[in-house]
Amino acid sequence: MERDLISHLAHGDHPIAAPVSGSGLERLLTRAGLPPRARILDLGCGEGAWLTRALTLYPDATADGVDVSESGLAAAAEEAERRGVADRLRLHRTPAAGHTSAEPYDLVLCVGATHAYGGLAPTLAAVRGHLRPSSGLALVGEGFWERPPTPEQLALLGAEPDEYADLAGTVERMEAAGYAVIHGHTSTLAEWDEYEWSWTGTLSRWALTHPGPDGDAALAAARAHREMWLRGYRGVLGFVTLLLHQTPEPG
Repeated sequence: MERDLISHLAHGDHPIAAPVSGSGLERLLTRAGLPPRARILDLGCGEGAWLTRALTLYPDATADGVDVSESGLAAAAEEAERRGVADRLRLHRTPAAGHTSAEPYDLVLCVGATHAYGGLAPTLAAVRGHLRPSSGLALVGEGFWERPPTPEQLALLGAEPDEYADLAGTVERMEAAGYAVIHGHTSTLAEWDEYEWSWTGTLSRWALTHPGPDGDAALAAARAHREMWLRGYRGVLGFVTLLLHQTPEPG
């Protein structure tokens, strides 16, 4: 099965697609305090949960969602119709790095999708290029080490020790890239568990009700992911979503 289809199926019961609760998501979006007729961009929008809730909270805002997943964008369009915000949402099937716009945005999101740019630093640089000068905000979700991983855990994750920093170091990396942190949400272990049990369980249930090669592949993916979570990063890898205000560029 294609990776994006596995992801789409696994997120069926948790479309936020990050270890963040619905209430945590809404607090972050509300804290942004966007101006009238705000323009919003989500780089790696997946199934559009963040965008559709933002458009519900800000009824005169418009938004663009960018992703490469056809199934994810189709789900985003359905959710936008269900919430009555489809007329204010534009969806683009293209790599995040390929998105351009003639107008800047008041809020740019990239939550759990920094891999689209090859890491946190290039993501922050790309986000800055989309922001409205002076007033634009970014909402960026990124992993961090809750505690130093063992060599065995790094091997299971396929990660390097410096791939993430600790929480303080993650904040420092964002501020070194030209942002001030103005609010944040640090995911709790309960949020992580809810997300991971949902991811692995929803995919397993689909697999067991769809016998055949696709079902076998989905079940194998669910079990491999659960192994990596329970024996690898549970309690080791954290997740923080930070609301950022750009700072003036030097000179």
